[in-house]
Amino acid sequence: MKKVVITGSASLQKKVQRWKKFWEEKGYLVTSYPSPIPKETFLKEYPEVHTDFFKNITKTDILFVMNENKNGIIGYLGAESFAEMCFGVIQNLVYNKSIEVILLQLPKDNVQSYDEINLWLKLNWIKLFREQDII
Repeated sequence: MKKVVITGSASLQKKVQRWKKFWEEKGYLVTSYPSPIPKETFLKEYPEVHTDFFKNITKTDILFVMNENKNGIIGYLGAESFAEMCFGVIQNLVYNKSIEVILLQLPKDNVQSYDEINLWLKLNWIKLFREQDII
């Protein structure tokens, strides 16, 4: 069974759960996805949660970048999600992994990583989501 890690904003839990269900219904095992950490325990829990998330990226077949629209920004991609996407790309470039990095949608040109995303699409380091491509 192929594994999927979903990255994106933890504040969009309805969307996270929708995408988790989508991948599971297609027969994939979702091993990690954004989950909120309670404010009271954030500093204590964050290091382990973050470390485990990155470890799961190293073992996944697909890194799905759930850059949903947020705060009026089309294809919002926060710094942490971009870092996780970079980590997936780096695994392929440096360690010869074959993680398929799939971006939900092209972000608006006011998203900070817009230029890098366009370059990486041209280099085929990442690809845009197309449901018909998901088997």
